[in-house]
Amino acid sequence: MSLIRPFPALRPAPGRAPEVIAPPYDVLNTAEARILAEGRPWSFLHISKPEIDLPTDTDPYAPEVYAKAAENLRAMIEAGVLVQDALAGYYVYRLIMGEHVQLGLVAAASVADYDTNRIRKHEFTRPDKEDDRVRQIEALNAQTGPVLLAYPSQPEVDAILAAATQSEPDADGVAESGVRHTLWTIRDAVTLARLTELFDAMPALYIADGHHRSASASRIRAARRAANANHSGDEAYNYFLSVIFPHHQMRIFDYNRVIKDLNGLSEAEFMARVADGFMIEMAEQAVKPQRPGEFGLYLNGRWSKLTLRADLIPRDPVGRLDVSLLQNNLIAPILGIADPRRDKRIDFVGGIRGLGELEKRVDSGEMALALALHPTSMDDLMAVADANEVMPPKSTWFEPKLADGLASHLLD
Repeated sequence: MSLIRPFPALRPAPGRAPEVIAPPYDVLNTAEARILAEGRPWSFLHISKPEIDLPTDTDPYAPEVYAKAAENLRAMIEAGVLVQDALAGYYVYRLIMGEHVQLGLVAAASVADYDTNRIRKHEFTRPDKEDDRVRQIEALNAQTGPVLLAYPSQPEVDAILAAATQSEPDADGVAESGVRHTLWTIRDAVTLARLTELFDAMPALYIADGHHRSASASRIRAARRAANANHSGDEAYNYFLSVIFPHHQMRIFDYNRVIKDLNGLSEAEFMARVADGFMIEMAEQAVKPQRPGEFGLYLNGRWSKLTLRADLIPRDPVGRLDVSLLQNNLIAPILGIADPRRDKRIDFVGGIRGLGELEKRVDSGEMALALALHPTSMDDLMAVADANEVMPPKSTWFEPKLADGLASHLLD
């Protein structure tokens, strides 16, 4: 089995992409999805968030929700809004967000290589979220949410993808976020074979986003393989839908923290404890950390820059992450939050919202303080995955996001 392979995508008919593309299922709640899909009968949200077409008190994990997703997918196919390609191909996917451009490959990635950690993980998954994706995929008999992967920079791959964009695109649409999503098809047999060969030569691919989607693909493959006496390894269920970008093009935003209280400390006591491990500099404006080991603190209407003592920075790939440094030297020992996954005193704000959102959460009285971080780098993420370690919670916020609906992978 190859690391990746071409596949015949189910995708919007010519000219229909703007009507179809939607945000990933897990970046908006049901109420937000209802509003976004209003007046848009062909929005992919009717498949990825099908509870929007059922009564408002419907449990989003109820069996009728998954049945509705399948019904809506069939309707979009029967109406000719979604069409499956007759031949297998690779697809070039370009994202444009402001001045930022990413160019990646849509491919079917090997579940077997995921299982053996050649497609590398950096997060734990939750069984309930896996169960949801398994039910969704089984109901549709399709993978509709792509896994975001990164490949170590490979100039020849980059060049092939760039060359493909010189022709007219097969799909092009601008999402509500303002991000432009464009797709080209590669069907030339020589180019397909060369791309497969180049990826097979790579030591690893890295999951950036989509750990639950890839884990569910693994579970489905295991179940279908066990039930298939004639399993050959060539079946569609042996692969999962992915979009793979060169690691140097991917953009990670900071993932900041807001905290409800000072853990019983006065402001003076808190700052004195912080000073044990950090150099503190008062700032005249919002602090956006410029390097690892540097943090912004917003407390009582004022910003400070915190710089961690160099001797407190370990060498191991997880311990040296800024999210770990902050957790281990301030949030846990001073603020008493040992488990940020479950503690209700802490919340997380994606850097795309800006530092003004941190000030807003504190100034409103909802939170007592905010902490701004330097973004995790792709090199750091890959180092953690290579070490077979797990990132701390809320370590990365990737932008721009992929669109659901631009390409889906049918399992038969």
